[in-house]
Amino acid sequence: MKPSTFCLLIAAFGIPVGAYLVRPQPAAFGPVAETAAAETDFPRSRLPLRREPLGPSAKYPPRITNVQIVDFDQDGMQDVIACDALRNQVLWYRQSPRGEWEERLLGDDLVAPAHATPVDLDADGDLDVLVSVLGNIYPDDTHVGRVVWLEQAGDRFIRHLLLDDVRRVADIQAGDLDGDSDLDLVVAVFGYARGRILWLENRGGGRFRDHEIDYGPGAIHVPLADYDGDGDLDIATVFSQNEEEVWGYENLGGGKFRSRLLHLTVNHDVGSAGLVQTDLDGDGDADLLWPLGDNLEYQYTYPQPYHGCVWLENRGGWEFVPRQIAQFGGCYAAAAADLDADGDRDVVLVSLFNDWQTPGHASVAWLENDGAQGFTTWQIDDRPTHLVTVACGDLNGDGRDDIVAGALHVTRSDDDLGRMAVWTSRQDEGASSP
Repeated sequence: MKPSTFCLLIAAFGIPVGAYLVRPQPAAFGPVAETAAAETDFPRSRLPLRREPLGPSAKYPPRITNVQIVDFDQDGMQDVIACDALRNQVLWYRQSPRGEWEERLLGDDLVAPAHATPVDLDADGDLDVLVSVLGNIYPDDTHVGRVVWLEQAGDRFIRHLLLDDVRRVADIQAGDLDGDSDLDLVVAVFGYARGRILWLENRGGGRFRDHEIDYGPGAIHVPLADYDGDGDLDIATVFSQNEEEVWGYENLGGGKFRSRLLHLTVNHDVGSAGLVQTDLDGDGDADLLWPLGDNLEYQYTYPQPYHGCVWLENRGGWEFVPRQIAQFGGCYAAAAADLDADGDRDVVLVSLFNDWQTPGHASVAWLENDGAQGFTTWQIDDRPTHLVTVACGDLNGDGRDDIVAGALHVTRSDDDLGRMAVWTSRQDEGASSP
């Protein structure tokens, strides 16, 4: 019963008893006793990471909804793409020279942009941007959502409206779903009480035809991968409204998909906050990370003992085994990266709803992978607070992954109005792992 990243409140709908009784029973991921304390701070990491602000300081409570790290201009240096729902803009933070950031506008008048997906949609050799437009950051079940393509054309970006007359759109991903060698789109229509999963068939010339895959409110992300190893792209999503469920959609070819329930939980308060695809155990298949900690439906948000991150391990045959790899109050986003450069995938988490009234509580943490998927949680920072989005990549060119995160203030704010920040590795400072 949770809204998506930044999509505030809950839809209350009953579950027919008969339907509930015949549903597959979820695998437990380590239930936490209700009397257990929420995890709000951790031992300090000794990774040599230095925090610096990115972009202008905030005069008003910030609303950064998404950040991405990508070499957008293909000059060999990683840049940052950000969605700003306060300014209703998609922004490019370009490095030139390295370590110095220039803000460039990619698109404006985009009401509450939720997600930016850099992709060469027209196959002309440069990166465009697909923008998931909520249309309203607050609960809204009207047709305010949009799918917008910002086509890169030299030094300008041409706006194309690919889909409208839909409810709030939270995510768009691109891939060849029908095997015809062009890029189709998958769209998470979050809505509020009603939503959908759509795939948009590329008909050429910037034209797309929409097809419904599933119907349900609260779809947050739609990561694409070959989850069953049969050579084509499948889809995964998490529904966060009526239920807290993770679903897969097996690509059968010819634009047909088979729905598969991957996991559900009987705790409707876990607060699904997203879904991230990564091969966490390095076995060559696509796993999922499921951050939990959205409790925006409560007037007084507070970290809960069941908040944190669940790893859904792909065992093959559409079996995903859940395991809670971290408890972290108010956890709202996850990213996978090799932070300590030891050859395995670690995890970075950020928190929107930690206990900010107590100084020192974590806003950014990382989970150190021991190589056998044993994870130790280390605190990176306690500022900025109210973080909802995180991405990792090598920003300073030293061969190690760095971090960028963005803040969204929708509840009461403290004095910290940090908007975006980067944490870059500083090996010359001589700190040791972790």
